[in-house]
This record gives sequence, structure tokens and C-alpha cells, in this order.
Amino acid sequence: MPELPEVETVRRGLESVLVDARFERVEQRRANLRFPFPERFAERLTGRRITALGRRAKYLLAHLESEEVLIMHLGMSGRFTIRRPGANAQNRSEFLHEAGGRDRHDHVVFTMSNGATVTYNDARRFGFMALAGAKTLEAHRLIANLGVEPLSADLSPRYLAERCGPKKTSLKAALLDQRIVAGLGNIYVCEALYRARLSPRRSAGTLALRSGAPSAGARRLVPEIKSVLEDAIGAGGSTLKDYHAPEGDLGYFQHSFAVYGREGLECGRPGCEGTIRRIVQGGRSSFYCPGCQR
Repeated sequence: MPELPEVETVRRGLESVLVDARFERVEQRRANLRFPFPERFAERLTGRRITALGRRAKYLLAHLESEEVLIMHLGMSGRFTIRRPGANAQNRSEFLHEAGGRDRHDHVVFTMSNGATVTYNDARRFGFMALAGAKTLEAHRLIANLGVEPLSADLSPRYLAERCGPKKTSLKAALLDQRIVAGLGNIYVCEALYRARLSPRRSAGTLALRSGAPSAGARRLVPEIKSVLEDAIGAGGSTLKDYHAPEGDLGYFQHSFAVYGREGLECGRPGCEGTIRRIVQGGRSSFYCPGCQR
């Protein structure tokens, strides 16, 4: 499933063709994806101008002049492709992987007033689109319980200490809890914990001292969460299974993985003689080096 860097990369790719353009035509080719489309979906979008394209956690948020917000989630295999004005079918920005990218999985087509065509393709149909009022967006059921954005100043060592200190769960599980930090996923949690030299198996409570103040681990972890996300966004995300950017470009951060998917390989940290291990936590693979992550 695309994580925050992939979704942010998609947002940036779509921004240039969606913002300040109107939906000239909306073609909805089925009644539902993961969930049913909103009532009168095409009608409510047609003719509306997009004033801004944002992101909250793993959701894309297209703000409309009608004071509604189009919420879009990519699910596991959802992707957007862009055909700019003047491009023919052979020059369309495409990305193909297994079943993904085939025309029969093109479920929504947006024709924009600037001549661009934006197509949503989703082979597995785990993505979805919803409409919410702009004034009540923060109270929407998809948004209301989300934690802080990891790239914002709201994510601080003190915040993590306050939220994780009372918890008995593992550190890995706490970081994946969207109610604590919004948008973090399995890949980048593994990478951030490696950079911070923290084991995914340790208790989340170790991020706080007995006084409640942030521990040394919390102080190391926060900047590493931010840095790994910023590095991944700069690389265009990671190409795993179905992920490509909207212009068809591959993400390249997977070539920089320190631990993810590297089970059995030597740790690359200077001076460490450990070997990367894989364990399963909460049904997800955790990769870490027992030699330098404690």
C-alpha cells in the first residue's frame, strides 16, 4: 500500500493539472470501489473548480469552490495517470504492473478544463472517493481521529512521550497507530527505527522517562522519522508492487533501504557486525538489526 511519501509524490504530480482547473466532465464507470461513490458524484463535481490539493495522512484532499472536499484514497493498487493536452495514446503517462494499468480497471476519468485527462485506475478496488463539507472536514469520520502529521512541528519528542508513555504495546505498533502519527506505514517505520537505533520490539513506553519527559530514544526518533520521509519524498517514493508516480515515473527510495526487505544481509552501519532479521508484528514484517537496534 502506498505510504505517505508515495501519496505526497502523487499529490505533487496531480497539483499542476488539477489546481485552478474545473471538472469539465466526470465519467464514473462503476457504482463502487471499496465503498459506494457518493450520491450524484459526477454531478456534484462537474463544473467545479479545484482551489487547492492537499494531503492528510494518506488521503488526497481536493478542495472545491463549492466548499466541498473530494477525499481520495489509493488503497493498495490505486493510481492516477495524466494525459496532458496534445498527448496521444502512445504518449500518455502510464505505469503498468501485473493487472494494474489495464483499461478495464480505469474506474473514474476526470476531463479538466485545461485539456488534461486524469484517470483513476484500481485493479483491486481497495481505494475510494468521498465528498465532505470543507467546514466540517476535521470532524469527518475519516479525518477526525487522525494523529499529528509526521512532517509538522506537532510531531515532537514530547508529543511522542505523552502519547506513547502509557502504552504497553511495542514501539513499532505505536508508530503505526494512525491515531498517534498520521500517515506512517510499515516501510518507513522500519527505516526510521533503524536510523534511530531503536528496536521495533521495545516497549512504546520507553519513549518516556518516569518523569514523563521524552527519553533519549524519543529525541533520536523524531528527527529520523522526518528525515526518512523527506528523503523518500525527494526520491519520488519507493516502487513496491503497484506504485508509480502519476506521470509514470518510478520511485527510487527502495534503493536506499537500510533494513526493509534485507533479511539475512549484513548491517551496513559502520562498526556493526549484525545481520538484518525479519520478525512478524501485528501481521506485518518488521526488519531490523539486533546488533545496533536496542
